[in-house]
Amino acid sequence: MTDLRDPAGQITPELVVLLADDGSAIGTAAKSGVHHRTTPLHLGFSCYLFDHDGNLVVTRRASDKATFPGVLTNSVCGHPAPGESLVDAVRRRANRELGIDVSDVVDVRLVLADFAYRAEMNEVVENELCPVLVARLREGAVVRPDAGEVGWHGRVDWAGFAGDVIAGRATVSPWCAEQVAALNALGPAPAQWRDAETNDLPAAVVLGPTAA
Repeated sequence: MTDLRDPAGQITPELVVLLADDGSAIGTAAKSGVHHRTTPLHLGFSCYLFDHDGNLVVTRRASDKATFPGVLTNSVCGHPAPGESLVDAVRRRANRELGIDVSDVVDVRLVLADFAYRAEMNEVVENELCPVLVARLREGAVVRPDAGEVGWHGRVDWAGFAGDVIAGRATVSPWCAEQVAALNALGPAPAQWRDAETNDLPAAVVLGPTAA
């Protein structure tokens, strides 16, 4: 979906935040047209969701995605809207992609503040400053993926998943591969990963409250 409804119910284009090399905002662009051969640098995020048993929710990108269709990736990812906090963006995309009630996404924490990546497939470029967050699902949270976003989802042991990704035994999106390696370097237990320094965030980012 590339459109949003405002409080009055009017449909408006979904926008992404365009960035200068230093991470400051320099404008906006419609999400529907921002990705192409010369995609400008823009703001994104990725989030890794863990259930109450400590298992990671992984997803497989829908088969009709323009880039990297049908590959495993993180739990949710997306683009904060102009002025939207990362925490709110995580909850909004968890609801949009996985059908999870926003109140069931808790303990949202920033763990990689300065992650960035560039990837290309079929002459479409991904080019993002992409902070990485983790969050917890409340016990009993219902997951109902949107088939247009997610082809499959499952819950896996983090250590096994990270080991497979790092060893090349699992085919994942390029950004997921880089993120997993960086997250694994934080330690073996996701619940004990330290919070990242907010000073390392791109200047355009609004983090937002992280309380449950």
